[in-house]
Amino acid sequence: MKRIVLFLATNFAILIVMSFTLRLLGVERILDEQGTGLDFNALLIFSAVFGMAGSIISLLISKWMAKKTTGARVIEQPRNETENWLLNTVHRQARTAGIGMPEVAIYPSPDINAFATGANRNNALVAVSTGILENMTHDELEAVLGHEVSHVANGDMITLSLIQGVVNTFVIFFSRVIGHLVDRVVFKVERGHGPAFWITAIIAEMVLAVLASIIVFWFSRQREFRADAGGAGLAGKQKMINALKRLQIAHMPSQLPDSMAAFGIRGGISHGLKRLFMTHPPIEERIAALENQF
Repeated sequence: MKRIVLFLATNFAILIVMSFTLRLLGVERILDEQGTGLDFNALLIFSAVFGMAGSIISLLISKWMAKKTTGARVIEQPRNETENWLLNTVHRQARTAGIGMPEVAIYPSPDINAFATGANRNNALVAVSTGILENMTHDELEAVLGHEVSHVANGDMITLSLIQGVVNTFVIFFSRVIGHLVDRVVFKVERGHGPAFWITAIIAEMVLAVLASIIVFWFSRQREFRADAGGAGLAGKQKMINALKRLQIAHMPSQLPDSMAAFGIRGGISHGLKRLFMTHPPIEERIAALENQF
């Protein structure tokens, strides 16, 4: 299952590296003056600063990382009619949506997929796979592009970064609270922090990050409904429904890298608890939402 998207993976890696570095340098000062209890105000400030920092850095490098991860080639000068059509279609939709012209790219993959990313709604990236160009009609592809342009226009990447920053803050905060309690209650450390604090805090941070990602994935699913509605508005309701139906019959598993799964238009299929970690709602639910909304 495609659970860890590029944004989340990069963000989590940044958090781990920053936390580890701070511990080595002894910068993480979260104890009170007596060295016996936690200074909750200092801990909350520390958690917020570094929680948001990881999220913001992930957002700022998201477009660059997406290009590197997928091998996407930005269309600067169209090489053929298809590339010219892609540029013209995205330009028209971006103008209608009131955003700056995104970079348009093609990445090599048989996967029928597309994605959008970027730190700014006026400086984003919309990319399509070679597979989707070979398997979709222009009408269907127009709807897919409208879906991705809507992601940009809705500011989904920015909102995701804010949500992730808040989630990071609480993950950092509570992981250290848990580590402190284990240090004091289980290992009876009276002053400072022993090895148990650091080990417990690292483990708790990893576990809490996975649990907290449920919140981010819930938002990711909601934004897909909004982007579908936006794509229908830009390209037409029936074109959007037909595009989703085309994705529905594409049985090939998604070929986007694990880190890019949530940015693609197509998601996986999960049931039960696994559904909590889905980046996209089931396509049949997305089709039904479109049919009921208009």
